[in-house]
Amino acid sequence: MDKKTTSRDGTSLAYSVTGRGPTVILVSGAMSTGGTMAPLAERLADQCTAVVYDRRGRGGSGDTAPYAVDREVEDLAALIDAVGGEAALFGVSSGGALVLRAAAAGLPVGRAAVYEVPYADHLADGAAREAAYKERLGRALGEGRRGDAVELFLRLTGLAEEMIERARQSPMWAGMEAVAPSLAHDDTVMGDGLLPRDRLAAIGVPVLAVAGGASPEWMRAAAREIADTVPRGAYRVLEGQTHMVEPDVLAPVLADFFTG
Repeated sequence: MDKKTTSRDGTSLAYSVTGRGPTVILVSGAMSTGGTMAPLAERLADQCTAVVYDRRGRGGSGDTAPYAVDREVEDLAALIDAVGGEAALFGVSSGGALVLRAAAAGLPVGRAAVYEVPYADHLADGAAREAAYKERLGRALGEGRRGDAVELFLRLTGLAEEMIERARQSPMWAGMEAVAPSLAHDDTVMGDGLLPRDRLAAIGVPVLAVAGGASPEWMRAAAREIADTVPRGAYRVLEGQTHMVEPDVLAPVLADFFTG
């Protein structure tokens, strides 16, 4: 991240800009930084001006207590102002929930796209699972057990226990623990883990909801329902893709949407 701007509450935000064309801000999900979105930004650069940034509490950005989702919406407002006063938004996973929140709040956003926002309405035990995760995550972070918080998140994503144990032994674990407190931010962005239908119905701009054809059906169902609930929504499936979508596959779809 080679640029800085300041949010309304004084929090410093680190970001980078690449490419040419309509401006698109890329919003990362849990346990991710702006660098996670850099490969996608590079593939959009021929057709879009792609902006990546470190969400508050991670990477080169600051973090000001107390946290509230509205502060992250203000972060996006500050970034939009810094890059010209209007932008499209793309968010992946819980970053997509933040994008939908920002679009509903009336920010100067021309279009918005999201990839697999994990609303659990179509998961059999979705509401109970989300409530249990919220309680356990809050307790782990409150007691300073960052490693346990990371484990909880990885388990929530469906990662096998042996893979979690391997992750604990890997060099990347220290970095994961460093951003663990931001898991509480994403959990707050997701609310109760279910689709915020009234908020989605208030979005006035075109929204593209994308899912992977190899992802669980409940994720595709959530994307379909986002598209059905937003007044100007559209739904797209990327065959063969999972929650870890390949930038080479996703970028052309987003470029078509943002330049259309």
